[in-house]
Amino acid sequence: MKLRVGITYNLKKDFYPSENQPIDFLEEFDAEETIDAIREVLESEGHEVIKLGGDTGLIDRLKQTSVDIVFNIAEGLVGRNREAHIPSLLEFLNIPYTGSDPLTLSLTLDKAMAKRIVAGQNVPTPRFKKVGRIEDLNGLDLCYPLFVKLCYEGSSKGVRLDSKVLDFQTLKEKTRGLLETYRSPVLVEEFVSGPEFTVGIIGNEAPFVLGVMQIEIKGNSPEESVYSLEIKREWEERVSYHCPPSIDRDLLKTIEEVAVRAYRALECRDVSRVDIRVGGDRTPYFLEVNPLPGLSPVYGDLVIMARSMGWNYSRLVRTIFHQALKRYGWME
Repeated sequence: MKLRVGITYNLKKDFYPSENQPIDFLEEFDAEETIDAIREVLESEGHEVIKLGGDTGLIDRLKQTSVDIVFNIAEGLVGRNREAHIPSLLEFLNIPYTGSDPLTLSLTLDKAMAKRIVAGQNVPTPRFKKVGRIEDLNGLDLCYPLFVKLCYEGSSKGVRLDSKVLDFQTLKEKTRGLLETYRSPVLVEEFVSGPEFTVGIIGNEAPFVLGVMQIEIKGNSPEESVYSLEIKREWEERVSYHCPPSIDRDLLKTIEEVAVRAYRALECRDVSRVDIRVGGDRTPYFLEVNPLPGLSPVYGDLVIMARSMGWNYSRLVRTIFHQALKRYGWME
């Protein structure tokens, strides 16, 4: 089947951060090389590929350009529902697309809401509190150490090496800094002192685990490591990725089960990446899920994981695309 496939995305080069914006303002947006790499994979299957972008002009482009399906990797621009904006538009226009639907994309971007949903399905997750103003910290009933991060962001935006806090004064200072800098709610959760893993999941009716990857920060014990923005930006020098990880089979199976249960609870589609830390009691705790994992052909946890499991980049992109086609009944 040969299709006209649109790609929706947001590029770093289309934005110019002002002086009052944080240094990680562009962190979630893509480079043109990523869009070209996806296009080349889809064209290799004989499809006609149209780069649609993801700005407000997309509405007119969709009216003027007929496509059969959209390969969506757009992160959106503003608000906690921003990842849902383009899928909502595509649904309104009755255009099929890859990936999760607007409800899932909004739920997963709001980390507190995602944790409430998975906890309701008895998936272990650290205790937490959503903080919209500094006064919300009063009467906090959580055990230190705590971890402080933005509630509506991904790609480690706002996560720094000092995001783990040990006392109330430091908690207030860190929380106030995030609230003032990003003008967005903060999630405060109990820190799980154990190794960190990320799990790639693909599929729909019978989702399968692509791989489990342990993230080791060089020079730090697994129990205390923080996968921060500083670390991610220097990943080649500062991170060792172990996929599959050197852990016993029972723990590996439990991590996979928790990740798939979270994926199902949030009704993710086609592909997602689930972040987990394992506590001292060997319990895997759900941290968050990314239903729009990065697809740069060079870096990004899902791509590194796929490569470690023997998948080349083309196979990864084709599999995600084919899962969407199956979901719409276009492939068996």
